[in-house]
Amino acid sequence: MTPSLLPLIRLKPKTDPRRLRRGFPWVYANELVTDRRTRALPPGALARLEDGEGRALGLVAVNPASRIFCRMLARDPQTVIDQSWFEARIATALAHRERLFERPFYRLIHAEADGLPGVVIDRFGDVAAVQPNAAWAEARFDDLAAALVAVTGVSTIVKSASGRARALEGLDDQSAVTLGALEGPVAVPMNGAIYMADLLGGQKTGLFYDQRPNHAMFQALSKGSSVLDVFSHVGGFSLAALAGGAASALAVDGSAPALALAEAGAGAMGAGARFASQKGDAFGVMTALADAGRRFDAVVCDPPAFAPSKQALEAGLRAYEKTAKLACPLVEEGGYLVLCSCSHAADLEKFRAACLRGIGRAGRRAQLIHTGFAGADHPQMPELAESGYLKALFFRLLP
Repeated sequence: MTPSLLPLIRLKPKTDPRRLRRGFPWVYANELVTDRRTRALPPGALARLEDGEGRALGLVAVNPASRIFCRMLARDPQTVIDQSWFEARIATALAHRERLFERPFYRLIHAEADGLPGVVIDRFGDVAAVQPNAAWAEARFDDLAAALVAVTGVSTIVKSASGRARALEGLDDQSAVTLGALEGPVAVPMNGAIYMADLLGGQKTGLFYDQRPNHAMFQALSKGSSVLDVFSHVGGFSLAALAGGAASALAVDGSAPALALAEAGAGAMGAGARFASQKGDAFGVMTALADAGRRFDAVVCDPPAFAPSKQALEAGLRAYEKTAKLACPLVEEGGYLVLCSCSHAADLEKFRAACLRGIGRAGRRAQLIHTGFAGADHPQMPELAESGYLKALFFRLLP
């Protein structure tokens, strides 16, 4: 359908369009004039958006089944969304990543911040894992995939369909290899370590590139040290520490498959003898280690999102406080404690306050020596607070 023939959607008269003109990418259902026609639009359809006075705002993708009714795709309502349009967005994103990294292992597309709302693409050499987390991208997956191959030359594409975001859009959870072939986990070099990423069966796209700079900071702090990596997934912090010369590392996670991948990574980098893993509930394991008198020179806790929404914020902050409280007895005097949050609902100030409450309740004194965020391949969209989700607080616990 040509842009001029697309359906028209209009803001309510009292909805202020200024934040949209300044770059905010979403329109919520309660901000729109909705009737039977607009509610009947299929998820992923395109439409022209106008303000309450009939002035053009841009071209949007709609999903009447989602609280985010519209996602802004282009400020020009005459824009054609085709393979060439995808190629231009991907090429712009690729130029930035190629400045950052010598090897093609990074987040290539970070959703709204890279101009592709709801789309995440992680690159693993010649393999790309694509998360089309919005209905419009699901509907145009073929054009997206073809553009990805044309721009990057990847030979294998994995469609990753797991995660809460797709469920909120009314999409399925069926992951699959849509191009080429994938045989087992992919070896990923990062910060001198080797990680094994399960692109089909692992969490999200199989590896969390966003922590790369925080892994590097932890690596510098843990040289020659004993390390405890809680909520370790595939060994993000512990393998980086071993690559930097840590004496030993213990990884704790509730997932046996994730720990098996961590062990395989340690073996692949020749650090198997210095690496150990323990499956179990993180809180339970930390309590048991403390009861046994275990202490480590450096401890890191990188849990899943305890506060994935505003409704879960208070419970999530209590969980972050508990994490800090349980981790403190495990840190040697003068040692380091790193506490992470990937909850966008818990901003830096609230997360830091929760951590400090936990440290105080544990009877420890701390210096905050560094605050880390996601790497530069995870750009933030300044108008969208949700894109700045990752926080990492580095403490030194004083004698």
